[in-house]
Amino acid sequence: MSPPTGANAPLLTGDFTADTAAVGAQLSTAREQLAELPPRRERSPEQHTLGEAVLDRARAARLGFVRAHGQRLHDELTDAGRTAPRLPELAFGAADLLPGLAPTREVIAAERRRIQPDKEGHEVDQGILFWGLLRARVAGSRLMDAMRRPTPRALAALEEFRRAGAAELGTVTVERRDGIGHVTVHNVSCLNAEDNALADDFETAVDLVLLDDSVHVGVVRGARMTHPRYAGRRVFNSGINLTQLYNGQISLVDFLLRRELGYINKILRGIRTEAGDPAAPDECVEKPWVAAVDTHAIGGGMQLLLVFDHVIAETGAYFTLPAVQEGIVPGAANFRLSRVVGHRLARRIILGGRKVRAADPEALLICDEVVEPGRMDKAVRSAAERLDNPSVAGNRRMLTVADEPAERFREYMAEFSLEQSRRLYSRDVMDNLERTWISRAQRR
Repeated sequence: MSPPTGANAPLLTGDFTADTAAVGAQLSTAREQLAELPPRRERSPEQHTLGEAVLDRARAARLGFVRAHGQRLHDELTDAGRTAPRLPELAFGAADLLPGLAPTREVIAAERRRIQPDKEGHEVDQGILFWGLLRARVAGSRLMDAMRRPTPRALAALEEFRRAGAAELGTVTVERRDGIGHVTVHNVSCLNAEDNALADDFETAVDLVLLDDSVHVGVVRGARMTHPRYAGRRVFNSGINLTQLYNGQISLVDFLLRRELGYINKILRGIRTEAGDPAAPDECVEKPWVAAVDTHAIGGGMQLLLVFDHVIAETGAYFTLPAVQEGIVPGAANFRLSRVVGHRLARRIILGGRKVRAADPEALLICDEVVEPGRMDKAVRSAAERLDNPSVAGNRRMLTVADEPAERFREYMAEFSLEQSRRLYSRDVMDNLERTWISRAQRR
């Protein structure tokens, strides 16, 4: 995809210093014009039209700049690759380096206090930034490399986890039993729907499993629910927390990009343990993973399954990707699903909302076993024991090299960063959330 540059974008020379000055001047003007307008919900139709025109011109300038200078920008933000900042540090570093290129911490914090329809949409500017960084081959590889490193939170918890064999991480627990790292999600207040907090807890758990030498296989499963409809039953994953999305609490950087480039990519490709040139062979730790799907895997839950080595579902479970109905992009499912289930079925699932039940013949394209609920524990243990083999890591790595080259994933994630950021602020997404998901009592 080649995004349009739009009208009135500054003429770029190809010189980083000169272009920084030219784009900086236009972005400064845009900030001044927006500051003169009332809050988004209070604008008249004419003021709304003016605000959108200002945003469009500023975004055209940002697109042109990061298209031309994505690699140089990353070099400036990382001391030519000598440091490895994660997504937030890159985003806010870019805001400091070229004011207006991306929103500052203060701007994002203020946006987070607004419901989604009332936001100005500054996260779209973060999407533009990461489109530019990821599409630059070296910069994008370095960025992905940085996101595969252990998080500071996991490193701080590692010694205690190695000693105790267990960690309570808020919405996730991880426990080591007989060489198996059991990651249990218990975001029970929302049926294990995903949000910013869960993303942080989940990545920490994945890191601990990968870093602890006493763990050979990882298992992910949902906890038992307290919701009356599912009381006492385990739920694997109910997708993105749409109430939090409407209320402005779902982050492009800390959730939507982090989950793809962070823990999902770590499950698939392993964790990087040494700094170095991303063009050189990885210094990484990989382990096989088992997913146990009780009840359902909706949205992000089904996306997760596409990177697991063995998936077990109970007989009554189902899989679905309702992102088109919600109005957003279902993560990297668009990148992976056709390879897993075939071209036509992938389109029926993503574009048509096809729900695949464990009893359907097509289910065995998504999972490896379908078992009665009472047999799930035994099936999980057996699968983990089969994968606990020294030759598994090397073979799964070669399968990944063949099935999903890192360069193709980088290219997809560049486009995803831009497209998903735009979808987050699309009017149809807001209308759908208000009409379908958000009760009157939950609205402000």
